[in-house]
Amino acid sequence: MTSRLYLYDTTLRDGQQTQGVQFSTAEKIRIGQMLDALGVDYIEGGWPGANPTDSDFFDAAPRTRATMTAFGMTKRSGRSAENDDVLAAVLNARTPAVCLVGKSHEFHVRTALGIPLDENVENIRASFAHIRGQGREALFDAEHFFDGYRADPAYALACLHAAHSEGARWVILCDTNGGTLPDEIRSTVEAVIASGIPGDHLGIHTHDDTGHAVANSLAAVEAGARQIQGTLNGLGERCGNANLTTIIPTLLLKEPFAARFETGVTEDALRGLLRASRMLDDILNRVPARQAPYVGGSAFAHKAGLHASAIAKDPSTYEHIDPARVGNERIVPMSNQAGQSNLRQRLREAGLDVPAGDPRLARILEIVKDREARGYAYDTAQASFELLARQELGLLPGYFDVERYRVISERRRNAKGQIVTVSEAVVTIQIGARRITSFHENHHTPEEGDTGPVHALSRALAADLGVLQDYIDDLRLADFAVRIVGSGTEAVTRVVIDSEDGQGRQWTTVGVSGNIIDASFDALVDAITWKLVRDGAPVPA
Repeated sequence: MTSRLYLYDTTLRDGQQTQGVQFSTAEKIRIGQMLDALGVDYIEGGWPGANPTDSDFFDAAPRTRATMTAFGMTKRSGRSAENDDVLAAVLNARTPAVCLVGKSHEFHVRTALGIPLDENVENIRASFAHIRGQGREALFDAEHFFDGYRADPAYALACLHAAHSEGARWVILCDTNGGTLPDEIRSTVEAVIASGIPGDHLGIHTHDDTGHAVANSLAAVEAGARQIQGTLNGLGERCGNANLTTIIPTLLLKEPFAARFETGVTEDALRGLLRASRMLDDILNRVPARQAPYVGGSAFAHKAGLHASAIAKDPSTYEHIDPARVGNERIVPMSNQAGQSNLRQRLREAGLDVPAGDPRLARILEIVKDREARGYAYDTAQASFELLARQELGLLPGYFDVERYRVISERRRNAKGQIVTVSEAVVTIQIGARRITSFHENHHTPEEGDTGPVHALSRALAADLGVLQDYIDDLRLADFAVRIVGSGTEAVTRVVIDSEDGQGRQWTTVGVSGNIIDASFDALVDAITWKLVRDGAPVPA
C-alpha cells in the first residue's frame, strides 16, 4: 500500500520574496502552467490585494488541474473575520483553496503582534471558521512553529488545534527562520501527530538557512507529514525554500520514498524537470546552477579518467540514477586530467568513433593539456573541445574565414544631453567565393543595461553569413563570463560563452587572449561553428 503525498508549490508567492526577483503577471501565468504540467497538487499564486501583479494574476489565472491557492493572513485583532478587508481580498480571489499564515510562537505574538496569547488563538479560530463557512479548502501556515514549539510546546500546539478544529484541511508546520535540523523536525512532527492532528492533515514548510531544507522536508514526511511545500529551483527569502527540483525526483526515484508514496508527478512529467528548471532560470535571466542536484549541468559530468573508463562499462558505477529520467544527460568533459577513456567517450558522444590506440588521440590530449596550461578550460567548454578534436581528426568543415574585425567604443552625450556609450563593430569574412563585410552599432544609456562592444561584435559577426544565415538565425547568447587567469604581466583573459538555439540545445565555448575582445571573438566564432556542424550545414562553394 502506498500513501498519497501532496506537493504544494509556492514559487509564485514565497519564491517571489527572493532578492532581485519580481515576476510580471504574464511570467506568473507561464510559470503556473509549467508547474501544472509538472504535476504539483497546489499552486500558491500570491497574496491578492498585496500588490497589483498578484491581484492581476488571480484575475487572469488559467484553469489548472492543480488547486490554485490564494495566500493571506488570519484576521487582525479588533475586527471580525467578516469585516476584515485584508482577509476579504484573499477570499475575493475566488480560488478553490485559501492559505492563511498566523503566528504560533509566543515571542512573536507578544512582540510583533503585541496582543495577548489567547487573542491570537481566537483570531486563528475565527478566521478558519469564516473560511469554512465560505466552502473553501483551508490551509494554515503556522509561522515560526518549530521555534515556537521549542519555546512553549503547549501554546504552539494550541495555535495548530485552533485552525484544525475549525476545519483546516492542512496544518503546515513552518521552519520560518530555517535553523531547525532534521532530528528535531522529525521528533516535533511526531509530537504534533500524537497531540491529535493526523499526519494526512500535516504539511511541512522549510527554509534552507542551514542547507537542510530538503533533508528537513523528507524527515517530516518520514515522521508522518503528507504535504511538502517548496519552490522550483529553491527560490525564496535569504537562502531560499525547500527545493522541489530536488525533492520531486528524490520522492519518485529513491527508497524508501518511491515504494511508500505516490505523488501527482508521473515519470513522463519527471523527464521534463530539467526543462522546467531551465525555463524558470530563463525567465529570471539567471545562469543555471551547474552543480544543482539532478538538473545541474555538472550533475552527471565525469572528469576523471578513471571515472570515465568505469562509466563506459556501466554508468551505475558513478551515477546514482539514469540522467535521462530527469531530462538531463551524461557529460564526459575534457581537461588536462583526462585520459584516453574520457577522450574516446567524449568523441563518441559527438558522433566521432576513433579506435583505441589511434595516434591522433595522443595528439588531441597533448593539445588540450598545452592549451589548458595557457588558460583554456575544456571541462566546461564542451563545444570548443569538440571543434578542437574535429580539427585534429580532419573532420572540421571550413565554413568561413575571418579576415579582420574592428571594434570601437565611445562615451559621449547625445542630442538630449544624456550620457550614452556607442559601440561599433565591423567584421569581414570570406565565405566560399564571397567576401562579406558586416557592421553593427549599439547605443545605450547606463539605465538601459550593457550592450557594449562584445554584443556589437557578436551581432556584426552573425549579421550576414550568406547561404549559412538560416542556420544561425535562432542562435542566442545566454551567458557571458570573464575570468582573469594568472597574474601580473603573464595574466590572460578567459571568456566563456553559453549559447542556445530554438531547438532547446545549449552549448559552451571558450576563448583566451591577453585582449578581452579577442578572447570573446574566438568564443563567438566557436559558438557559431559548432551550431553549423551540429545542424549539418553545407560548406559554401
